[in-house]
Amino acid sequence: MKAEPAPLRYPRRQVVRFALRAGIAAALSVLCDLNIEGAENLPKRGPMLIVANHFNFLDPVLMIRLVPAPMEFIGGLRTPNAPAWTEGFRRAWGVLHVRRGGSSYETIKAAQSTLQQNGLVCLFPEGGSWAAVLRPARPGVALLTARAGAPILPVGLDGVEQIFPIRPGKRPRVTIRVGKPFGPFRFETRDRSSRQLLDEAGHEIMRQIAALIPPERRGFYSDDPAIREAARGTEIYPWENVVEE
Repeated sequence: MKAEPAPLRYPRRQVVRFALRAGIAAALSVLCDLNIEGAENLPKRGPMLIVANHFNFLDPVLMIRLVPAPMEFIGGLRTPNAPAWTEGFRRAWGVLHVRRGGSSYETIKAAQSTLQQNGLVCLFPEGGSWAAVLRPARPGVALLTARAGAPILPVGLDGVEQIFPIRPGKRPRVTIRVGKPFGPFRFETRDRSSRQLLDEAGHEIMRQIAALIPPERRGFYSDDPAIREAARGTEIYPWENVVEE
């Protein structure tokens, strides 16, 4: 029988993460005109899941800039849409990796442990940044909130893709909108209907995020049939039948 993973200590890597936060804040002050709306909704402690749309490889950087409290990140084992230099940053922060298309039991347990210690866990429910419009959530975020009993904080990121490439003399406007916490979802996650319940909860999570981004970026969750039609195909998960190696 496989041994249970040891509980993740929270908070951790505080010195390294403090330095990374300071560097991110300095860099963003030069690279963009950052506007934060709804900062009063940010938690000082958990348990809480923080979720956001994921259109660009820099989205995690914006989330670190946004949230001053200690926070764990869940991210993919690989970053196919990000430059190679970001891997060093991910290692320094200590991202909790999930294997897309496969099992990530230890990461789920580590996230649960963080939430049980009144911690904050940040993830991008879509599971990757392969499109520029909103897509359905993967089941992991709803699974976590159901098992840990943690509320969810939705965040909308807008304009991040304009930061790179850098244009001398121009600082693109980037907006972060922080919604109000909701949830948690409470249901049994081990019976036959669990996947349907997880999907339904995932759709509600994404609708909360959709309300925080421009209408033309809401994709699968737009009220406009034309926008939903234009987004057709983006909802297909690239790792549905492929295990990330």
